[in-house]
Amino acid sequence: MSEQTITSTSPTAASGEPQNRVSGELRCALTGKPITAEEAYWAPPLVTAKELIGTLATTAVRAPGNLGHILFDEQPNVPYAPEARQQLGSRRSVEQLKLLLFVLLIAAVIFAPIYMLAMG
Repeated sequence: MSEQTITSTSPTAASGEPQNRVSGELRCALTGKPITAEEAYWAPPLVTAKELIGTLATTAVRAPGNLGHILFDEQPNVPYAPEARQQLGSRRSVEQLKLLLFVLLIAAVIFAPIYMLAMG
């Protein structure tokens, strides 16, 4: 695997796109396809619901003070192939839905016994 260096030269260019200087081989973070720096679409990495829940659980047990950093710090952009943009959007939507369903399940597990006790 080639070494890759990404250096931000300014937050945004006149066009509003992030400016990055890259040396080494670039691969699409979603498909693994080799791409050039000029054609790359730069966006935050795709984080799956499983990765997020696992990281939050591990951090809550081992270093609860770092939860704020995990949840609120901006992640560095990674390269995506332009043709993977639609697939990336779809995957992000699916992962958001999974996370929402997990949160609703946890809420049901917490509030169902309370409701049953109040009604009985």
